[in-house]
Amino acid sequence: MAGIRMIRAVLLAASLLVAASLLVAAPAFAERPPPSTVPVSRMDTPWWRARHEAKLIEAHRAPVDLVFLGDSITQNYEKSAPPAWQDFAPVWQRFYGDRHALNLGFVGDATSHLLWRMEHGEVDGLSPKVAIILIGANGMGRLHWSPEVNIRGIEAVVAETRRKLPATKILLLAVLPSDRNAYATQTTAEINRALAAEYGNDRVPGVTYQDVGAVLTRNGAADHAQFLDPLLTPPAPSLHPTAEAQARIAAAIEPALSALLGDRNHAR
Repeated sequence: MAGIRMIRAVLLAASLLVAASLLVAAPAFAERPPPSTVPVSRMDTPWWRARHEAKLIEAHRAPVDLVFLGDSITQNYEKSAPPAWQDFAPVWQRFYGDRHALNLGFVGDATSHLLWRMEHGEVDGLSPKVAIILIGANGMGRLHWSPEVNIRGIEAVVAETRRKLPATKILLLAVLPSDRNAYATQTTAEINRALAAEYGNDRVPGVTYQDVGAVLTRNGAADHAQFLDPLLTPPAPSLHPTAEAQARIAAAIEPALSALLGDRNHAR
């Protein structure tokens, strides 16, 4: 009997240890990744699906030395109709027309959507010299993510770019200013401070960080004259640079970009 009681005691102790270990581990299992880092499809949106499928073809139609990863601000480079404030084609042609550039900007995309596109073929088989990343604005729209969640999403995009394109140099741009609301203004500032601390001064090999927000601001706030949204009917809060402002952004990043590409400075 004594032997049986000893065995039972040992088994009970073992079960208690297992239960305790599960309780300790439970928070780790319960923790979920930030939504900004989880790939999300928009394939149920017809135009988005069509653009994704078209970009899969375009990406392999010709050599790609420069790829843009972003949202509507990047996609706007494909607009080429009057009035002049939304005719971006001349800007694209001047700065990127001879650089075998691929525009992977999608209207409305947050980091989660860009991650999905990257995981579903848009950069597969490519080996560009440089990738320009401008993403994060839509995390402060309908999604209303916190600064930390937005930051984690941008970090995930940088990490995925490095994983998918290991030989590609990255030019990471700060989130551009806007005047949507106080939350977006404050969150943008917090995101950019964190990105500068993490990626500025070449802290991460292969990643160059640049903040060109000054091109779009006046007296510390978004300069409405630099944005096309107030010119729309009906007008909207300043978020998207005009073609002229986009040209100034292109000129501002040109010294870094030409150095990364190893070609001439197109702003001169």
